[in-house]
Amino acid sequence: MSRVMLALPPGMTARRAAAIWLVLGALALAVFVASLGIGSVTVSPQRVLAALLHVPGNDGDMSGEIVRTLRLPRALAGFACGALLALAGALLQVLLRNPLAEPYVLGVSGGAATFAVIAMLAGWAWWWVDAASFAGAFVSILLVLGLASRELWRGEPLDASPRLLLTGAVIAAGWYAGITLLLSLAPESHLRGILFWLTGDLNGVGTPWPALAALVVALAAVVPVAPQLNVMLRGEAAAHALGVPVVPLRLRVYLTASLAAAAAVTTAGTIGFVGLVVPHALRLCCGNDQRMLLPASALAGGTAVMAADLVARTAVAPAQLPVGVVTVLIGVPVFLWMLLARPR
Repeated sequence: MSRVMLALPPGMTARRAAAIWLVLGALALAVFVASLGIGSVTVSPQRVLAALLHVPGNDGDMSGEIVRTLRLPRALAGFACGALLALAGALLQVLLRNPLAEPYVLGVSGGAATFAVIAMLAGWAWWWVDAASFAGAFVSILLVLGLASRELWRGEPLDASPRLLLTGAVIAAGWYAGITLLLSLAPESHLRGILFWLTGDLNGVGTPWPALAALVVALAAVVPVAPQLNVMLRGEAAAHALGVPVVPLRLRVYLTASLAAAAAVTTAGTIGFVGLVVPHALRLCCGNDQRMLLPASALAGGTAVMAADLVARTAVAPAQLPVGVVTVLIGVPVFLWMLLARPR
């Protein structure tokens, strides 16, 4: 049984998986350095390195402070949020055996957004807004878990029963109705900040460390069970026959994906299309081995959001766009192209 569970899917080898990770890691590093150096003030790679190492400059400029206090937290938060969303999307696509599943499909973002809007209207500090956002996401997770508990705890295939998906969609609709009501009652002075947050914004990120910690925890929770996820892709009946604990694995995947999405939304608002497009594109070009796909999705998702944030900061400088607008503007045509180019 262990040989069956640990076998690589056809066409995938450990060397190829390592090569994919290496390419994605190099791309992430390049975009990270560009994010630190490019902006209203251009900083050379040498000065970026000096700023990260706290080496004082010779001319007394503020490049080191700009890199360390403004651009570094934003780039790290962008990477963490993109990685969390892409990882959550990859997990939900496995759980539901649906390539169109994405992190917001179960209502996590709606709950987070509703509570965050309430906190912003109340004038709370950013850390209370983050706490309220995570609380809203957690409430949404518990609602879906309670209402669709029979589906998660049964042994029947989730793709044969849409109850989990429909429960999340209905809860999300309810949350967004509440958001619309709050926006209609909100004073105009609050609307710009709220709308930026709702579309995804890294401008006001206080610290990237909670999102980075959530990413480490999420990867540690699911990477060890990636071989079992490969088996579960063959169907729950085959997984049961091969000794995979399907029900505990379902719960583990659902909670990890939901909490990963909650951490991303709490940090940067609702950044769209990353959790849908990134794992879908990687699956089409690199295969469906979850041992390769889960870390690759995290690397590619983080890189995508860092790159989108770089565009958001520079496209109409000195003004800034919400990063979520950029990801949607890029994600929609890319996803449509993938659908049209994919063989029937």
